Amino acid sequence: MTVKVTDQNFDSEVLGEKLPVLVDFWAEWCGPCKMAEPVLEELSNTYSGKIVISKLNVDENRDSSIKYGVQSIPTVILFKEGKEVQRQIGYAGKNGYEKLIKIGIGE
Repeated sequence: MTVKVTDQNFDSEVLGEKLPVLVDFWAEWCGPCKMAEPVLEELSNTYSGKIVISKLNVDENRDSSIKYGVQSIPTVILFKEGKEVQRQIGYAGKNGYEKLIKIGIGE
């Protein structure tokens, strides 16, 4: 199950998480974001316990979006040990997101 992240809990839920975290920066009105949602949900179940997949609504959480320079959505950023490791801009499909996950978990 994906985790909802906000500006208020970003530090604890993403930067403070022991597992790698994949954050999906998205918005309700974004078509490609809606395509990514079921794919990321499936991957969060497949890789449960190895990586956390989170969603951050850019319209409701502008501070985090600005801090990480998100200018186009969907943007998915992989964090490991509190630091950005990799990012994917635009809808990447299951294979693209799975590549990021494998970088995160060291496969």
